[in-house]
Amino acid sequence: MQNNSGTLFIVSTPIGNLGDITLRAIKTLFEVDFIACEDTRIAGKLLKYIKPVYETLYEKTAPQYHLLSYYEQNEKQRIPQIINSLKNGSSIALISDAGTPSISDPGFEIARECIRENLRVVSIPGPSASLAALTMSGLPTDKFVFVGYPPRKHGNRIKFFENLKFLRTEFKATIIMYEAPHRIIQLLSEMGEIFGDIEIVLERELTKVFEETIRGKISELKKHFEKKTPKGEFVILFS
Repeated sequence: MQNNSGTLFIVSTPIGNLGDITLRAIKTLFEVDFIACEDTRIAGKLLKYIKPVYETLYEKTAPQYHLLSYYEQNEKQRIPQIINSLKNGSSIALISDAGTPSISDPGFEIARECIRENLRVVSIPGPSASLAALTMSGLPTDKFVFVGYPPRKHGNRIKFFENLKFLRTEFKATIIMYEAPHRIIQLLSEMGEIFGDIEIVLERELTKVFEETIRGKISELKKHFEKKTPKGEFVILFS
């Protein structure tokens, strides 16, 4: 490892309730040279919220932060820039709009490139929608598999669910996945075709005012959400 090189900090941020940020995350975000973030507006809102906490804890004015946009569409272009900054001694924090970077968000490619270049990578752990959903789902937690978002094309989605059926049968693990609100009815229909009318858990708006957890058979949940268009990203769990 280069002695004069900087560190890439993978920093988890709140998934809804800003109060869930950790003290270590607050300190890191105000003491790095740059913050690579998906949306500078969302990052700015978080930093404005936590600035008084930093200043109270450390009894000094929070340093000026510098934001660098880093999202899926510009990730490959940003990686060389970030690597070069790290080699020149800069410290950089990577955050996503919510939760832990690289979990269904950009992040793993820059971490992998840092490892290839013998640059230090440090995780600042914190909120994660998948784990928050699992712990309050009531489903077994001894074995679980996180599979992210299903593919968007119908044929690929069906194959995806068929593979999950095999996984569920062979490993008897709790399955965790994400889905966008406008595709939740489609997802429930496809799952019903592949798995039958099984019991599942749907959770959305986690840690927010309108947090909702619904348990029941696929057919019941489909009827529930057909009555009105749901809002908020979904976490789907079944075992």
